[in-house]
Amino acid sequence: MRENIIVLDFGGQYNQLIARRVRELSVYSEVISSDTSIEEIKKMNPTGIILTGGPASVYDEDSPKCDPELFNLGIPVLGICYGAQLMNYLLGGTVKKAEVREYGHTDVDVDNSTTLFKGVSDKTVCWMSHTVYIAEAAPGFTVTAHTSVCPVAAAQNEDKKLYCVQFHPEVSHTVEGMKMLENFLKEVCHCKCDWKMDSFVETSIAQIRERVGNGRVLCALSGGVDSSVAAVLLSKAVGKQLTCVFVDHGLLRKNEGDEVEAVFGPNGPYDLNFIRVNAQQRFYDKLAGVEEPEKKRKIIGEEFIRVFEEEAKKIGAVDFLVQGTIYPDVIESGLGKSAVIKSHHNVGGLPDYVDFKEIIEPLRLLFKDEVRKAGLELGIPENLVFRQPFPGPGLAIRIIGEVTEQKVKLVQDADYIFRQEMARSGYDKVANQFFVALSNMRSVGCMGDERTYDYACVIRAVTTTDFMTAEFAELPWSLIGRVSSRIVNEVKGINRVLYDCTGKPPATIELE
Repeated sequence: MRENIIVLDFGGQYNQLIARRVRELSVYSEVISSDTSIEEIKKMNPTGIILTGGPASVYDEDSPKCDPELFNLGIPVLGICYGAQLMNYLLGGTVKKAEVREYGHTDVDVDNSTTLFKGVSDKTVCWMSHTVYIAEAAPGFTVTAHTSVCPVAAAQNEDKKLYCVQFHPEVSHTVEGMKMLENFLKEVCHCKCDWKMDSFVETSIAQIRERVGNGRVLCALSGGVDSSVAAVLLSKAVGKQLTCVFVDHGLLRKNEGDEVEAVFGPNGPYDLNFIRVNAQQRFYDKLAGVEEPEKKRKIIGEEFIRVFEEEAKKIGAVDFLVQGTIYPDVIESGLGKSAVIKSHHNVGGLPDYVDFKEIIEPLRLLFKDEVRKAGLELGIPENLVFRQPFPGPGLAIRIIGEVTEQKVKLVQDADYIFRQEMARSGYDKVANQFFVALSNMRSVGCMGDERTYDYACVIRAVTTTDFMTAEFAELPWSLIGRVSSRIVNEVKGINRVLYDCTGKPPATIELE
């Protein structure tokens, strides 16, 4: 039986990061809604449960709660921030509004003779973010950490395997947070920590074979990392029962359509049934006059599906549609209590009716870096596995406002220059994702003694491990200067270049 840590989502911004940290410690973990029933939780047979943070107060009438029976299952539970407050509130402790809000780096005194803090410094730096605090721990709990203003920074009821911390061990700002999580997994849940990507690949291939049987499969191949890994995984599982359809919607990076065909087409290294559909004008027509980002996503998502349905009918009797959906797509599209950040064409962007028997999403529970590991395990070349991520809606969400063929050409040319200069400088190895977007702002310029009134473009580069959080890449001014000079001089229609230095959160990586 696979070890499984389930994360109950109470709506906090770090919820998906908790699952990610658990997986880094080689234990499988997934996020589920906080209102999941006790019966459903039992069916999942979790090795341990983590209650996440959240923006609500436990006293709010409509705040998310869990069934108190959760704490009587004999399964180890770790409550974090709101999860810690809720655990104590439901079990008879006292939770109050703090007179002094704790936010940011905080010195915490811990009892490192206790299980959760084994091997942790007796005074450690943790990340606090709360306006409500546990004033008195619930009966049966022992206080195991405190700060100058927070009397219960951590507590435990070891007999019932219940643990809680007021701070966030999952964020990098909590210096010894990974050690605390490791202690929970190894010392409390007694996990072997043996979940590895090779077992995921092997298990997935077997499950796909059983699910598909003799059916025929259509894979939505974009040429990006996610769909490429999904395609090769399905190819290993069902061979020639798979047909890969690459829809060139006219919203790809410069030369990318031909590059995808060179890799996956008849002359490429993979023995795939490959179809390229040139549907550029079809998508441009559908997007004409549309400015709202979510509407653009929905239009592109539906049109993708309609193209795939048409191709499936040409092939005849296709039962399954395969998509490269990954876990951040699922979470940001509104899993559980998490807010909908953006719909993805392969999650929230699907139309209500899809003319396929089933949709297969083999990577649905993997983070981006885990997808890359799976790709390497499948023998996909590194240059494909580590290529730049690219959104399903393509350049449509890197163009603010209406999408036109002319604007697409501007972004393609400017982005090509940026990628060239990043590669020449070696910063393509520093930034995990970088691209050019086109703003909807036009400004006055002066070129060759003539007045211009053209678009401003935005260059963006970020560093990240899991694409759920990110920091802007600190590129040298000399590099930014070269990129700016080349774009303004070589791309007619752009006369101003801006650099986006916003992290995620509060921004998303893409501009729309």
